[in-house]
Amino acid sequence: MNSSNKLNVLLLGLASLLTDLSSEIIYPILPFFIASLGGAGIAIGLIGGLSDAVASLLKVFSGYFSDRLGRRKALIFSGYGASAVAKLLLPLSTVWEHVLVLRPLERVGKGIRDAPRDALISESVEKKKRGYWFGVHRAMDSTGAVLGSILALVFFWFLGFDFRTIFLIAAVFAFIALAPLLFVKDVKKKPLKAKLSISLTKLPPRLKYFLMVAFVFALADFSYMFYILKAQLAFPKESMIVLPLLLYVFYNVIYSVFSIPSGALADKIGKKKIIFTGYLLFALSAFGFIYATSFFMLVILFALYGLSNAFAVGTQRAFVSDLSPSRIRGTALGTYHTITGLAALPASLIAGFLFEFFTPESAFVYALLMSVTALILLSFQKTTEKDSSWFKS
Repeated sequence: MNSSNKLNVLLLGLASLLTDLSSEIIYPILPFFIASLGGAGIAIGLIGGLSDAVASLLKVFSGYFSDRLGRRKALIFSGYGASAVAKLLLPLSTVWEHVLVLRPLERVGKGIRDAPRDALISESVEKKKRGYWFGVHRAMDSTGAVLGSILALVFFWFLGFDFRTIFLIAAVFAFIALAPLLFVKDVKKKPLKAKLSISLTKLPPRLKYFLMVAFVFALADFSYMFYILKAQLAFPKESMIVLPLLLYVFYNVIYSVFSIPSGALADKIGKKKIIFTGYLLFALSAFGFIYATSFFMLVILFALYGLSNAFAVGTQRAFVSDLSPSRIRGTALGTYHTITGLAALPASLIAGFLFEFFTPESAFVYALLMSVTALILLSFQKTTEKDSSWFKS
């Protein structure tokens, strides 16, 4: 990998770091803001799920158009820019239904940028190092999450800023994130002449199977807001905000620290094994959240939750890149993002329904069942044409 391509990954990582810093200033306090506007479990599930679903609908199209243009940068920049503009509108919300509209609008930018960005990362590095460099990108992204969630805690708890002031500060960081993108260079690629096909029939069989596995796992992976709300129930009234926010910061620290090592390990021992480990850790965390009643238990469980993301998120993208032909890599990554993102809506709606009308624990029972199903399906994933055994990579 030449130095300019290496710089591409670092610049994209810096843009993600600043954007995630901006987003994570908002996200930890968003469930409290929604609650202050009269929203309950269903409202939170609807906002969380619809936001990801709307963004995901765009990802296959943005991935395809980046293949069609033979260029990624313009779509990446416009996606980050759209998110920054949308964040400026969030402070205007006066009822939770406003957030229901504005939060998906903010995620439209993510829908535009993710697939072209991931395709550009994969084209900027050697195949045998993809796990490592996707891990670098996820580590930078999650470092922004750590810094953002710390700032959210400082602004909200220690400085006493109101929700709207905090959201405006977050928007400023989102615009700063556009600067590194000006120096990103497109990797030369022959434009794709084929027409867009949403059908999965033209994708390689191994990739189609993994997309099904990832979809099932995504059904388990409902909005992070329910983890914060569940943690909130374990603490006395005076600590119901600050301690869940501290746990969320801890989750992001774990996610950030272990993203690069897990990516590098995936390159050495196989991406399927690392994804399997991520799914397993997620299932263990879901099981634990069913019974979590103490701060010590929650520390362990938020660590498992962070580890599961560190192992699974970046590695899944690298695995999809490996399984897809280079000429349609953007389309394949867009399809992956769309399929997994569309699962976010039913996942969060189901969690919200269970959380509000049954018990908070029942939402995590659901997550456990779906993640175990994904584990079973993943055990039959082929990584080569001749691979038919349980754990070959």
